[in-house]
Amino acid sequence: MKKLLITALSACLLSAPVMAAESAAHVEDFAFSFEGPFGTFDQQQLRRGFQVYREVCSSCHGLKFVAIRSLADEGGPQMDPDWVRAFAAELDPAIDKDTGEERPRKETDHFPARSGDGMGPDLSLMAKARAGFHGPYGSGLNQLFRGIGGPEYIHALLTHFTEETKEEAGATYYENPIFSTGWISMAPPLSEDIIEYEDGTPATVEQMAEDVSAFLMWTAEPKMMARKQMGFTAVLLLSLLTVLLYLTNKRLWAPYKGKHNPNA
Repeated sequence: MKKLLITALSACLLSAPVMAAESAAHVEDFAFSFEGPFGTFDQQQLRRGFQVYREVCSSCHGLKFVAIRSLADEGGPQMDPDWVRAFAAELDPAIDKDTGEERPRKETDHFPARSGDGMGPDLSLMAKARAGFHGPYGSGLNQLFRGIGGPEYIHALLTHFTEETKEEAGATYYENPIFSTGWISMAPPLSEDIIEYEDGTPATVEQMAEDVSAFLMWTAEPKMMARKQMGFTAVLLLSLLTVLLYLTNKRLWAPYKGKHNPNA
């Protein structure tokens, strides 16, 4: 009993900072279309999110782990392959592995990385990193029971900038209660109608934040739909195999089940 009480008290103490962080930073749960075992990416939302990344985020953030050709893959934005090739050629040149010289970027290359002063972190795995076992508050409980993970955190971060700023060590920081320290060096990237969606959707801050969050989830899990389909197929096959094994077992042992040895 003493050990049980100590364990419970330790769990409460460890969860206190998590609960405090949750009360200070309001990360809301979103019903994204790709959540759940049968969820799928919304193609139009991915296209809008890609437009937000291309026109707003790509100047400071790269996607170095994402192959450009995947923009045309099934289950993703499914852009036209010809458009993808033309888009790749417009990006920063790639370095040829054999000659070490610059060459036009191809659709088989990855998105260019961003490095140097003023550049932000790469966004390829941002949603995956935030949606791992730790969740947005340092615990897996919110991710497991409430579904709050990487996309929700990114959305909250983009929509919770205040108007407060401060100067520190020659740098400007912007107040954002979602960020771990409450202050972030990135200026608010989104504002009303900063872009014009190609499908005519109103480009509000909320809409753009939700769309780019979904797109960044896709960059982290571009094969999510194929993985879910494979998992669903595996579950069906295992269920069928279980039934067949059960029936086979019943048939093999039916002549002997319930009979007793007369010599016993």
